[in-house]
Amino acid sequence: MKLENKQEQKRVDHVMEIIAKDISRLEEETARRKNEVVHIRKHFWDEIKVNTDTFDDYLETIIGLRQEAQALSVSQTSHRHASKRLSTLRRMQKIPYFGRIDFMEEGTTDQEQIYIGISSLSDESGENFLIYDWRAPISSVYYDYQPGPAKYSTPEGEIDGVLEKKWQYLIRDGELQSMFDTSLTIGDEILQQVLGKGTDKQMHNIVATIQQEQNRIIRHDRGRLLVVHGAAGSGKTSAALQRIAYLLYKYRDNLNADQIILFSPNTMFNSYVANVLPELGEENMQQVTFQEYLDHRLSKKFHVEHPYEQLEYVLTAPHSPSYQARVAGIKFKAGVQFFNAVNAYRKSLESCGMIFKDIKFRGNSIVSAKQIADRFYHFDTNLRFHNRLEKLKEWLLKELNNAEKAERSKPWVQEEMELLSNEQYHKARTILAKKQGYKREEIADYEVEPTALARLIVRRKLKPLRKWIKGFHFIDYKGLYKQIFAAAEQIDQWIEGETPKEWADICKETVEMVDENKLLYEDATPFLLLKELIQGFQINSSIKHIVVDEAQDYSPFQFEFLKRLFPAAKMTVLGDFNQAIFAHASEMVDFNILTSLYGPDETEVINISRSYRSTKPIIELTRSLVPNGERIIPFERDGARPELKKFADHKELHNQITSKVADLQSHGYESIAIICKSAEESLQAYEALSERINELKLLKRSSLEYEQGVVIVPSYLAKGIEFDAVIIYDASEYVYGDESLRRTFYTACTRAMHELHLYSVGEPSPFLQNWDAGTGSASQHPL
Repeated sequence: MKLENKQEQKRVDHVMEIIAKDISRLEEETARRKNEVVHIRKHFWDEIKVNTDTFDDYLETIIGLRQEAQALSVSQTSHRHASKRLSTLRRMQKIPYFGRIDFMEEGTTDQEQIYIGISSLSDESGENFLIYDWRAPISSVYYDYQPGPAKYSTPEGEIDGVLEKKWQYLIRDGELQSMFDTSLTIGDEILQQVLGKGTDKQMHNIVATIQQEQNRIIRHDRGRLLVVHGAAGSGKTSAALQRIAYLLYKYRDNLNADQIILFSPNTMFNSYVANVLPELGEENMQQVTFQEYLDHRLSKKFHVEHPYEQLEYVLTAPHSPSYQARVAGIKFKAGVQFFNAVNAYRKSLESCGMIFKDIKFRGNSIVSAKQIADRFYHFDTNLRFHNRLEKLKEWLLKELNNAEKAERSKPWVQEEMELLSNEQYHKARTILAKKQGYKREEIADYEVEPTALARLIVRRKLKPLRKWIKGFHFIDYKGLYKQIFAAAEQIDQWIEGETPKEWADICKETVEMVDENKLLYEDATPFLLLKELIQGFQINSSIKHIVVDEAQDYSPFQFEFLKRLFPAAKMTVLGDFNQAIFAHASEMVDFNILTSLYGPDETEVINISRSYRSTKPIIELTRSLVPNGERIIPFERDGARPELKKFADHKELHNQITSKVADLQSHGYESIAIICKSAEESLQAYEALSERINELKLLKRSSLEYEQGVVIVPSYLAKGIEFDAVIIYDASEYVYGDESLRRTFYTACTRAMHELHLYSVGEPSPFLQNWDAGTGSASQHPL
């Protein structure tokens, strides 16, 4: 070992000793803190004298409660912080640091050596940093500069200086395996090693291999909206997760993981990325899909179509008679034009058009829908819409009180009184006695008055109706949404521009679905928006940051909704238009449409074009599949050329897939995906191959976790996930012949890290005509 390596290993040994000591100390501290918490919880009430006889006694009890609660809170917080630090140190035992810069600050003559890892570490005195956290301001020099003039930003201003040298380390379990001085873009050699490995079931942190463009994403801290448009495999999702870790570190005094939400494409993807933040010593943020939010808000009243149900229809039913109208409806209802129409429609309801439900009790109408509408439009029109609804609610509650008085003398009340069991009677007497101020021991002496009992019975019976009115359920939201589509020409008064030529058919299908208590996916967000605009938005002001992954699958309508839903949040949006596989994708021609959300001054768009996931030969193929594919820059990592084979029938295809899977497994690949266009095709493939391939798994919409091994998966479920090897089940013209499927095909092919095999029953897809399977090269895409 060279002298320099020996000295560096000596330093690694010293750092490992410090980490070991800190771990030992924290293990004792966490055990002690845990015992404290358990003890306080166990004996919480032993320390408190509860006495409420006098005001002073009451005050003393409250103070005692507060002191014990505060002691418990302090112990719990200390235990949590110690446990979190202990978890981080245990990770640092495996890789204490991965980089170093030799930096000389302007105005000084001393060169400082800055070692960089996933977290900071001080020496035993606590005064000198042995390792700097990768999120610390000075660490940005490591990612952003080659040797020469460099600077970094601090809260006090910019620090200028000279980066003398930049080193990279590969340390595993305390052993320095390699180190080198580099002026390359950060991580090229280590990145080669990382990318050359097989995948596992979870995404990991990328702090050792962050590139300059990814570092811009991570440390971006201006405006309300950051839009990241990146090629498949460019590391945009990883960078966004590191960005969350950076924000949690930078704003640790007023931002925590519970105030951040990741909107991910599916629940399986959630498990795939769940490891990244814990690897960096941070708690995981909230993760949810947009569909889960829609179900939470709408599923009690409607069956809400899943986005993958919509997509499956688009992929498999092009010959259906209603197909063209459905696709036209999907595109139209996803756009800003329809969003503005819904807003204009709600505005028009201020003067006419509100639809209400009868207020009924025991089959009789208390207030009719017409009376409610007349009353609503009787209010001063200068009042705000929501204030008028509040006044209407108050009026209805008064009408309910009047109805309650009238009901008390009706025969059904007397019958209810006579049918009360002893238990029910004693319960009613207790309630009435307490209302009269009787103490517990005096209740037996209370004489129940029939009028009081009648009042109680009626009030109890009307309680659900009272709650129903307070929840504004007297508004007919279904009727109001259907009213937009009641007649094809109805929408003309609220819309700017033209409606689709299939609009009459769209209206007919929408009304039929709503009448059946079903909401098509394209109707779910518009329906919810209309409801919110009428009733008042149920905003969430506690969320400070949201991350939207696979943003090309969201409609402009949905983005407008998210903006209103989280008014206090900043937003990071990630996507790749080349992977826009939903039918509304034409509305998202580029991400510049998002600029209108918060305005150009509050928005920044970062484009990243270098792809790291796949080998260069695979990227040469995939970039030939899409317009402007030449802008995608492959990372210089060689590998096997993609294979294209044509078969006469499915029997030959299945024989080849079985053979190829065995071959890939023999080469050590643990993550192999057979990607089909749709769930329908995936099921057919699984039924044909499950007897031939051991432990073959079929990934479905309901799959909660991404699993390794050999999997069959629909193209849209594979989004965001990478595999060691990918087999495109049937890349034929029959399956991928329509131009609308170009992005779906591209998405499937870009999942491969090391090997890509395309099999075709019959003639291959025309998308492959610009790629020479013999040489692996691609001509320019004509679009």
